[in-house]
Amino acid sequence: MANAIYPLYKGFLLAAAADVALNIDTATDGPFCALVDTGTYTYSAAHDFFNDLSGIVGTDQRITAPTVASGTLDGSDLTYTAVSGATVEALVIYRHNAGANTTWKLVVYLDTSVTGLPVTPNGGNITVTWNASGIFTL
Repeated sequence: MANAIYPLYKGFLLAAAADVALNIDTATDGPFCALVDTGTYTYSAAHDFFNDLSGIVGTDQRITAPTVASGTLDGSDLTYTAVSGATVEALVIYRHNAGANTTWKLVVYLDTSVTGLPVTPNGGNITVTWNASGIFTL
């Protein structure tokens, strides 16, 4: 699979749906990132919410200081601490909100051109360093 923006997220954007903005930065609202084992999760264009994911490794991290400029999302690099479990081959960014995970919109699936992936957790930290040009561009 190649990197992909979830098509249903694009539909949410076009319809100006609630909870789509990625430049929100609170403990419960904004972009978050999950480490994903592709041996368990397979990307699907039909997936729309966090509850469609499986194979999540470690604890999801909030992308702090998110910015959106000229269609590009950027934000803080991430550190996942004391990660153990299955091999991580992909990242999934989603829009977290204060509601249930059935309302957290999937944004983008990243499995190519991600430095350090795949990685096999060994109980240590996993750091995700975004490209200097941003995380992704619409």
